[in-house]
Parts: sequence; C-alpha cells; structure tokens
Amino acid sequence: MNQQNQSPQMNIDLKNTQKIEFDGKVLVQEAFVLRKVSKFLTNQSEDGIMPIPVYFSPESGKIIKETLPSDLMSDYEEYSI
Repeated sequence: MNQQNQSPQMNIDLKNTQKIEFDGKVLVQEAFVLRKVSKFLTNQSEDGIMPIPVYFSPESGKIIKETLPSDLMSDYEEYSI
C-alpha cells in the first residue's frame, strides 16, 4: 500500500475541544479569497488565480482571521474579525 496517499488519522476526543464563538455566534460559512499569481512565477502565458479557502461570519460578512494564512492576514485586516 502506498503510504504517500494516506492522510494521517487523528484520534481526538471532542470532549477535549473548545467551542469557538465570533460576536456571540457559532455558525460560519466557507468561502474563498482569490489571489493573483504572476505568470512569471507559474511559467504560464497569463497570470493565474489561486483560491484560498477561508471561513466567515454570515451575519457580518467578515472573514474569521484565524482561518487566513498568516502571510495574508495584513492584506485582509479590514475584512476580518
């Protein structure tokens, strides 16, 4: 069996986790922010687009900062909670 295709299994007891709230709410939605990638980085004839998955509050429309890659947090500061 090829070990590279298997994802690691984590046995975490949900009783040992903590609830996360944003502005008193617990429900979030998944979305994507889009980043332009230079054609010089991808060796393509045109610039590319890279989708980055994030979660946001449906009430405020703000991105939950902890779901952004740390390198992008400053770019989306005004759109985040």
